[in-house]
Amino acid sequence: MSDTHIMSDQSHTRFPLATFLVVSVALFMVTLDNLVVTTVLPVIRVDLGASLESLEWTVNAYTLAYAVFLLTGAALGDRFGRRRMFTLGVGVFTLASALAALAPSTGTLVAARALQGLGAAIVTPLTLTLLADALPAGKRGLAIGAWSGVAGMGVALGPVVGGAIAEGISWHWIFWVNVPIGLVLVPIARRVLTESRGPNAHLDPCGLALAGGGLMALVFGIVRANELGWTSPLVLGSLTTGAVLLAAFLHWERRAPEPMLPLRFFRSRAFSATNAVSFAMFFGIFGSIFFLTQFFQTVQGLSPLESGLRTLPWTAMPMVVAPIAGLLSDRIGARPLMATGLALQAIAVAWLAILSEVGTAYGSLVPAFVLGGTGMGLVFAPSANAVLSSVRPQEAGQASGATNTIRELGGVMGIAVLASVFSGAGGYLSPQDYVDGMAAALPVGAAVLAAGAIAAILVPGKRCERSAERVTTAGAEAPAAVY
Repeated sequence: MSDTHIMSDQSHTRFPLATFLVVSVALFMVTLDNLVVTTVLPVIRVDLGASLESLEWTVNAYTLAYAVFLLTGAALGDRFGRRRMFTLGVGVFTLASALAALAPSTGTLVAARALQGLGAAIVTPLTLTLLADALPAGKRGLAIGAWSGVAGMGVALGPVVGGAIAEGISWHWIFWVNVPIGLVLVPIARRVLTESRGPNAHLDPCGLALAGGGLMALVFGIVRANELGWTSPLVLGSLTTGAVLLAAFLHWERRAPEPMLPLRFFRSRAFSATNAVSFAMFFGIFGSIFFLTQFFQTVQGLSPLESGLRTLPWTAMPMVVAPIAGLLSDRIGARPLMATGLALQAIAVAWLAILSEVGTAYGSLVPAFVLGGTGMGLVFAPSANAVLSSVRPQEAGQASGATNTIRELGGVMGIAVLASVFSGAGGYLSPQDYVDGMAAALPVGAAVLAAGAIAAILVPGKRCERSAERVTTAGAEAPAAVY
């Protein structure tokens, strides 16, 4: 069978466990670095004499590059080989980690963080595609559940690991730890992973340029809006440019002979509704967690490590729940799990908004944290499984890249919008000022999560999923069915 197909009988039996371990280590490494730097910003500010804006870009450079290049990473994997681009992405991420550890200034650190985001953008969609390549469709749920648990573990441990390393050794070591892992992972990946490609024989350079430029302008505008204001000429210009370029991208992809993102994906109710769910979850949850992490430091005077530890009941729950949800999604379908998960998260965030007080006892927050984390775990694996089941196997890379891009944009927009609401109702002048802002922002996140729960109801049921799987596995040339 041609290697242009993502799956083959041989790929289902060759090193499935080793494939899972390799992609899991890489996924953990890149998701850990998404949040690991947040708890060491005060140390970096003192050590490098960084300004507030420089500190913001230490975080935003990674997120911005990551969101912009996710579709590009998936497309490069389809064209040049997923194993080849996966190992290249790990290599880029490892090199960037070393540069970040050696950074003598914030400018160099920001550039290294952007390069890390590029490497992570190549690696992330390919981890899911390579894992799907190693297993038949009927056995993907549990593996994807475990994959989601690994991603959740990276998110959960990021703030804790960053705080612990900075307090115990040095902030430089939050980046140094990636280097030996990457150096070992690259040769192992080359040996155990099966090479595969997507259906397109050529790249879509015009699509790549339009998508990359549009997402870059859009995300840049969203990130800068919190500081400059939504009516700033720079922000309005960036958002307008991004919207125009993305509209041009959609126009181009509709007519391109070999599109980077086939727009017929969105004619599938499963694909469209699942991506709406993912966007809503990342918008509501990451926007809320952004303020809850700061709440413990700004309002209650705790250290970064202590703050990170207190968020664990929320961020660690997906490690437990996601594998179970992945297994259940094979049996009962994604719809009930995702709808329940978003509803639990909406309740949790609304609950936290009600509890927002300067003297709130930590114990009173724990039930809401557990509820929110459980809801996250119920969504991660079923959403990934639903997306993969809605497209043909050889198109999994394109679908994975699109989904990850939508998720990241949801997270960036959630932080920006909730920060805007926060600034209008409060600020950092006093603990009470901060609480006032957070109490106004969190209900917005809860409302978006509730909307996501409604969108989840539109995801097809299990019977429709099975019909879709038969169609997509057959590799029919007709557009994906509208479920």
